[in-house]
Amino acid sequence: MYIHEYQAKALLQRYGVPIQPFALATNEDEVNRAIRELDLNEAVLKVQIHAGGRGKAGGVKFAKNPEEIVRYAELLIGLKITNAQTGPAGVVAEKLLISSPVSIAKEFYLAATIDRTRGEPIIIASPEGGMEIEEIAAKSPEKILRIPIGLNGAMRHYQLLRLSKFMGWEGEQGIELMANFARAFIESDCSLLEINPLALTEDGRLMAVDAKCNIDDNALFRQPAIAQWYDPSQLTSSEAKAKEFHLAYVGLDGEIGCMVNGAGLAMATMDIIQHYGGKPANFLDVGGSASLEQVSHGFKLIMGDPGIKSIFVNIFGGIMDCQVLAEGIVHATKEDQVKLPLIVRLEGTNVEKGKEVLQNSGLNIILADSMDDGARKAIEACQF
Repeated sequence: MYIHEYQAKALLQRYGVPIQPFALATNEDEVNRAIRELDLNEAVLKVQIHAGGRGKAGGVKFAKNPEEIVRYAELLIGLKITNAQTGPAGVVAEKLLISSPVSIAKEFYLAATIDRTRGEPIIIASPEGGMEIEEIAAKSPEKILRIPIGLNGAMRHYQLLRLSKFMGWEGEQGIELMANFARAFIESDCSLLEINPLALTEDGRLMAVDAKCNIDDNALFRQPAIAQWYDPSQLTSSEAKAKEFHLAYVGLDGEIGCMVNGAGLAMATMDIIQHYGGKPANFLDVGGSASLEQVSHGFKLIMGDPGIKSIFVNIFGGIMDCQVLAEGIVHATKEDQVKLPLIVRLEGTNVEKGKEVLQNSGLNIILADSMDDGARKAIEACQF
């Protein structure tokens, strides 16, 4: 689950990581209250959306006086941000984070995530902050340090000393900050916790100026307070429906609707469509044991996109019986009145009986012999 910057900062603050005072505003009255309560003469204003690239999209402003704060807030609240991360539909900013500016002497990068290769949580630190970690890795890989975190969130003192020395910090504040940061990551069941930049201020304080956080969905039952931070306004209508139906769905800007069982196969399906010159319209994983209901919900999601010209159903029947699944596809196609060209590739248990069900359905279902064949046929169907 993604959370907003202001929520990530509240989480960090709870664990003793220093942040600058801030207020959240959704209207002019709340903006004026923030100016009074924070005694602001200058301010940084940031739209709160679940996407990066806010600055480039005009979603971050630096105000030099209270009048500018009010004027910029009026521009930013309700601003629609559209970039690669939001997708073509964009996201409307309903909330605004207002904080006092920080005099920064140096910027650092600090993050915690799960290292899938090593199978453990790690701290990633760099004395080069203010840019994406991928940029740092490309330009100066020697300026990145990775240190494992204990599963209880406790880092050993020698690890903290090594990190502090690598970052060029003196004294105890950096050691304390990183220890608290690691605890916040583990105890909050994060999959990512990032401070970029972590600032050293002109008066020598370390402070989290920006923060990003993702929470493991599978651990939300342990985090009832954090679960309340879920913001459905950040989802498109299709993504909201997918969440309701317990389907993994991400809308894209292509013209070939994809329905696949299994995340890996779904990614491969999108790749092969792209490889042959097509454009997938979505990532849709109906799960390893997709039911009739899930297939029906999947069709509803796909057909809700007016830009789709064909549908490619790519199913591997490992746990599932292809005959049962084919019957489900036929039923859902009739019930949901699917009019678009429907290309189906089945493989696995009882695949021949499954294909027979599709062939005898009386529906305009195009069978594919392989994933390659299915991708080509889905692309061809878009031409008509």
